[in-house]
Amino acid sequence: MKIYFAGAIKGGREDVNLYAEIIALLKQHGQVLTEHLGDPTITTAGQQGQGKSASQIFTDDTNWLGEADIVIAEVTQPSLGVGYEIGRAELLDKKICCLFRPNTGKSLSAMISGNPKVSVFEYQTVDQLKPYLHTLFK
Repeated sequence: MKIYFAGAIKGGREDVNLYAEIIALLKQHGQVLTEHLGDPTITTAGQQGQGKSASQIFTDDTNWLGEADIVIAEVTQPSLGVGYEIGRAELLDKKICCLFRPNTGKSLSAMISGNPKVSVFEYQTVDQLKPYLHTLFK
């Protein structure tokens, strides 16, 4: 199974360590195409800060979205890019699962929570994700 993991980069890197933990869990269920999101050396400058052009990042990400069997997005940290990826995944008829931590004081967009093609799982800790992911990837 090919998994596209989406999480904020330009929107903020506060959750990078959480992304790394989620990616480690996802790797138990398949190939994570966007493993770099858990790399703490990537700042809000993203891969552009590491020499990649915006057009190359767009091409890479859209190609990975096309390859993916499923999109898992951590949506607690608001991000225009993650929203775009979710919308594009919907157009590609991908299975989309969003992970959201309601205890952060942030609100989830109704464009995500109200979308019948997107499943949302609310959680507080990574340990709570394990049984959800196990069921999801059965």
